[in-house]
Amino acid sequence: MTKTQAKFGLEFGNKLGGTDLSIAIVASRFNGFIVDQLVDGAADALNRHGVAEDSIVLVWVPGAFELPLLADQLASSGRFDAVIALGAVIRGGTPHFDYVAGECARGLTRVSLDNGLPVIFGVLTTDTVEQALERAGAGEGNKGYDVAMTAIEMIETVKAVENYLQDPGSPSR
Repeated sequence: MTKTQAKFGLEFGNKLGGTDLSIAIVASRFNGFIVDQLVDGAADALNRHGVAEDSIVLVWVPGAFELPLLADQLASSGRFDAVIALGAVIRGGTPHFDYVAGECARGLTRVSLDNGLPVIFGVLTTDTVEQALERAGAGEGNKGYDVAMTAIEMIETVKAVENYLQDPGSPSR
């Protein structure tokens, strides 16, 4: 038992097994040279953690503003354990960045709460192309990889808490 575990009667989270999971990825084609790398990073993380390739569905949309609509359609289908939204919004000289990034984030949050399903925000919001490329690079710096890991952990945590709330005596944590 770790020092942290000794402080609580129950602890949920920290499980990263992906077997038997079904995950949808919805990705923006806008800034595709960046988003392609995020998609590759997400697929790599999911595959490395046991999510079968045929249990991953990838849906492309024109831009980040369109992500919430398709995320909602996928989340409400009942076929997926989580939805990962990937995109890249890079600040320009107009307020367009603020509208797109803000509404995308708000919409994805609403989708998650309305459906009771992890909808993971993997939309880069950067000031420059260089910053976006740094966050979409190979290896551990790839935010697509990071958000896929977040999806796996959230699925497992949500399931564990749901099981506990249905049967508080259950040892499943």
